[in-house]
Amino acid sequence: MSDVYLAVTPCHDALVLPYAAYLRIYEPLSAFSGPDARRWAAYAASAGRPRWTDALAAEHADALRRLISVPPVIAPEGESCDAYVRRVDGGTYICPWQTRLRSWLGLARLRATAPQLWSAASTVAEMDAAIGAFARSQAAATSLRVHIQARTWSVPPAWFVPFAADERWLVLGATSDPGEGGRATVTPARTLVYATAMARARRRVGLALDAFRRFRPSPAAALAGDAAPGVVTELEQIGCWLEEFHPEALVELDYGGLVHLLDDGALRADQSVAEVSAAIRALTSGKLEMAAAMLGRVTGRWQVLAALEHAS
Repeated sequence: MSDVYLAVTPCHDALVLPYAAYLRIYEPLSAFSGPDARRWAAYAASAGRPRWTDALAAEHADALRRLISVPPVIAPEGESCDAYVRRVDGGTYICPWQTRLRSWLGLARLRATAPQLWSAASTVAEMDAAIGAFARSQAAATSLRVHIQARTWSVPPAWFVPFAADERWLVLGATSDPGEGGRATVTPARTLVYATAMARARRRVGLALDAFRRFRPSPAAALAGDAAPGVVTELEQIGCWLEEFHPEALVELDYGGLVHLLDDGALRADQSVAEVSAAIRALTSGKLEMAAAMLGRVTGRWQVLAALEHAS
């Protein structure tokens, strides 16, 4: 059960993207071994691969087919040969879907966090077979790095830290709309994306951790309620994750299906990255009340959206 698989959204007349956001790592072709580099180069040049604007829908459709199979397919027999592709300054960057690996990891999380759902998802024999395959893969693999993280119904405040406000690309759906990033889309895709270089992402996460740790435990945590400790923990995890990849990789935050929960005005007005950046600057300057106010604005906004998951 991949992150996309677990985040499937019921639909009626059309395929609806899951209400999930994504953090993705795109590595340059030079980060892959010789055969893999050649395979991904050929894939990127292929006319038949899903383009970026269609790739999330294609990934979701693949997950939905597995979900509605009888019996449901817990994890694909082989790893996905698809990827998200970016081209920047003449370079090609690859973010593999890793559907099989993400399905296994999603199954492991489900077993740990929601055992009743896990036991209801399929038969014991199928679950045991999937877990056994995962264990064998772990023993044989040199790396279990995942290039994609997903979060349903909201974006964690820590996910905004690697980015700057001017790295945003917003498209509200008109085919001719070039978006705030100045790049035209070929489909009426409603999109809000941030993208940055790995070096900048690591530096920003490091600076944010220094700022938060300087005041922990401190009035900063009390002023921000439960938000500050949670942000620190998630930032530590993100920092470790970023270090697993090529130093010239790209980091992307995609609001994914969450853009369909927000109207045009809300998407234009969303300044979560700028507000988190302001909170970190305020912490660095010792302005704890300002830091708490900015962080509170972000967490409050996304808590309201997350509450829709339980709305009747």
